Amino acid sequence: GLFVNKSILEGRVGYFGSSSAHAEMDSSWRRRIRLKLQAPPQFQVPAHWQRHPFPFIDGYFDSSLYPTAQWREANRMALGSRVVNDGSVTEGNADDPALIEEIRTKMLPRRGISAAADQILITSGEQNALYLLAQLLAGPGVKVAMEDPGNPQMRQLLQQSEAEVLYQPVDENGMVITAALQAAEVIYLTPSHQVPTAVTMHSQRRLALLKQASEHDQIIIEDDFEHEHNYLGHPQPALRSMNDDNRIIYVSGLPKMLSPGLRIGFIVAAPELIREARKLRQMVIGRPSLLTQRTAALFLSLGHYDASMARLHRVLGQRWDALRQALNHHLRGSEITLPTSGGTALWVECPELIKVANLVGEAARRGILIEPDSHFYGGHRQPRNFFRMGVTSIPEDQIREGVRQLTQLILELSGDRIKRLKAEDPLMSGQQLANLLPGATIHYKTFYGDPCTIELHEDGRMTGRSGHANEDCDVGRWWLEENLYCRQWQQWGYGETSKLLVTVKRNQINWWRPGSLRLVDSGVLEPPRQQPVQQLDS
Repeated sequence: GLFVNKSILEGRVGYFGSSSAHAEMDSSWRRRIRLKLQAPPQFQVPAHWQRHPFPFIDGYFDSSLYPTAQWREANRMALGSRVVNDGSVTEGNADDPALIEEIRTKMLPRRGISAAADQILITSGEQNALYLLAQLLAGPGVKVAMEDPGNPQMRQLLQQSEAEVLYQPVDENGMVITAALQAAEVIYLTPSHQVPTAVTMHSQRRLALLKQASEHDQIIIEDDFEHEHNYLGHPQPALRSMNDDNRIIYVSGLPKMLSPGLRIGFIVAAPELIREARKLRQMVIGRPSLLTQRTAALFLSLGHYDASMARLHRVLGQRWDALRQALNHHLRGSEITLPTSGGTALWVECPELIKVANLVGEAARRGILIEPDSHFYGGHRQPRNFFRMGVTSIPEDQIREGVRQLTQLILELSGDRIKRLKAEDPLMSGQQLANLLPGATIHYKTFYGDPCTIELHEDGRMTGRSGHANEDCDVGRWWLEENLYCRQWQQWGYGETSKLLVTVKRNQINWWRPGSLRLVDSGVLEPPRQQPVQQLDS
């Protein structure tokens, strides 16, 4: 048989003693540690998030999105190129010139940015880039403005540097430009898709911010890690492309879906800042692996990056739209108060009768992962009972079922507090509906805040238009079954048949679910032109 050679244990140092003997020494470390770090946020993404059937967590990517074959090819070629010994990198802390050139000539022009090689620094992802900038630009007494709600990682870095953080509110057009912003020396923001709301900063507000920064000699840190995904209209140009006086620091990187541990980011800034950031990077973590840098360079040069981004944009766009449609179909009791045109997450208002922390905890126990708003707020502002749902980690075919189960959980947690049909709300009879609905028009808002109009034609056809420019249209049919209003769209509502009870009071029409008598939706009823409005009173 086979036997273990006893000499394998020669030279091994054994362990003697017990861990309890060191308890007294362990307690003394509290007074010896000079740097007190901020406590991590209460919400943490579970390490085994992939085991949850419905992980609506943004920034974590399922394996189906990873371009395995393409990255393997680039890695094989990088190993063959012997990048460490081929003489192309001469300085001990210099980056791979091949990757710098690919970023300079292929990635940055897509954002309208022109940069020289000495204006680019490779970092170990976004967090490393923000750490370097926080160390170099922030400090005791330095006033730094950031969005609220905003990136919790940057907020922690600024607080750790003892900078004075000025929190700026966010609306549907991004960071609000107020007089208080003029006091800041440095401004950090995420204009392309704001973290966490995913709203895009309007072009006029971008121009106003640039003008103010020039007048008050302010530095802007533009975090653009989600610039690729815009599904409703064209993407806005980067702030740095709109300004040529080098006061804007641009932070971005390769998409996180390439690998959970890859973390290739970069900073584009004035050469003076890049030189100092390179020195600090060398002191803290050293240069990112040259092999990884050359692999990324080959991945870009072979066209794999463009192909992967096109596929990723298509897949995430389909998921994003599927999430919007599922929320609009199932979760009509809430709404998206800050409409977005892209990104990979939606900022959803939790029903006011439910605390978002309770919803997040109970949902996780049922395999549904959503992110609360609590760790995105700083200063004296209190969380507003919102939660965040992402699409990077969940396949499209699981989105609707996940939203349906989340809606069911919300109904259970709401209990008797949800709005139900009361005895004093008289239902419309079939005859009343037959007299009222033909030729009528119904106006309401979708879950994601867009106006929607439904025309009920006298011949049973139904026409729907949604969006501020009527960009989303559908057709269907409607009919009556006894006292039920029935409808079926070709695409909206998954093409399924809905049968609803109806009440009308003045010009407000309400739809109720038969059986549970739960309110489904409400709208404004515009009767046919020949019909007097006073006939709508029930």
